[in-house]
Amino acid sequence: MEQRSFDRLGRHVGIIGLGAWQLGADWGEVSEDDALAVLAAAVDAGVTFLDTADVYGDGRSEALIGRFLRSRPGHGLTVATKMGRRVEQTPEAYTLDNFRAWTDRSRANLGVDTLDLVQLHCPPTAVFADDRVFDALDTLVDEGRVAGYGVSVETCDQALTAIARPGVASIQIILNAVRHKPLEQVLPAAAAAGVGIIARVPLASGLLSGRYDENTTFPANDHRTFNRHGESFDVGETFSGVDYDSGLAAVRRLAPLVGDDRTMAQFALRWILDQPGVTVVIPGARSAEQARRNAEAAGQPALTEVELAAVRATYDELIRPQVHDRW
Repeated sequence: MEQRSFDRLGRHVGIIGLGAWQLGADWGEVSEDDALAVLAAAVDAGVTFLDTADVYGDGRSEALIGRFLRSRPGHGLTVATKMGRRVEQTPEAYTLDNFRAWTDRSRANLGVDTLDLVQLHCPPTAVFADDRVFDALDTLVDEGRVAGYGVSVETCDQALTAIARPGVASIQIILNAVRHKPLEQVLPAAAAAGVGIIARVPLASGLLSGRYDENTTFPANDHRTFNRHGESFDVGETFSGVDYDSGLAAVRRLAPLVGDDRTMAQFALRWILDQPGVTVVIPGARSAEQARRNAEAAGQPALTEVELAAVRATYDELIRPQVHDRW
């Protein structure tokens, strides 16, 4: 698989990674055996970057990854986790003592002495301007708890503020065929600064898989049911903030471009990989087959100019008014 660089981490990773939110069972139940099979299939297909968080299944996702790592000595993987969502979301909670406690818990879950990459998990906007927070993150690096740190963000403005911080190694941001705004300023700024871009929610919570329609239902414990209107966390996380019916219309508009040699999901992943400045894309998977098919997108040809133009036109006509100025 093609490799790209996290310059500030001094690491190269495969361009398709694995997002492990679903392994915490926040998308409906996933058994331990199925979760480990997903991890094995992804890594066997060339994935070298795994993304998790301490709140995914209250540590279950991290612990399963840790178990997998122990089964693969000398694995050469980069594991990124996230912290900050275990407390009330106020800037005052982002302290060195809390950072130490959270990273120590993640290190124990993952079974490692040093975390490869820890990311603030969509913190309050005020955190991005707080020197005290970033001094504390630097201390974690100095203490050997983490090798590097980054920020997962909700908005482009947050991303641009974080990119200006000299210690920030990565920005994790929603980027997909129905969320284009990061292309305008965030990706160019990150590339100029040597900051890695982790493209999250690449399939818009599965909307861009092409598998759903107006009759699709999701389990009660799936965020696509309980957070569709932002009841539990930022509405931009679920279906990328796109109205479900509008998203279906966009997928139907793009479907004729997909052809017989790839899936809709692979088409959507390839679109992200073709955007300059993207380091790694982190689709989730609930089955080994999904993990393998996602990884295959890395080896597919770049989209043509006609295909890229069609994605842009579909976004401009059907999606832009809903999301572009919001995040």
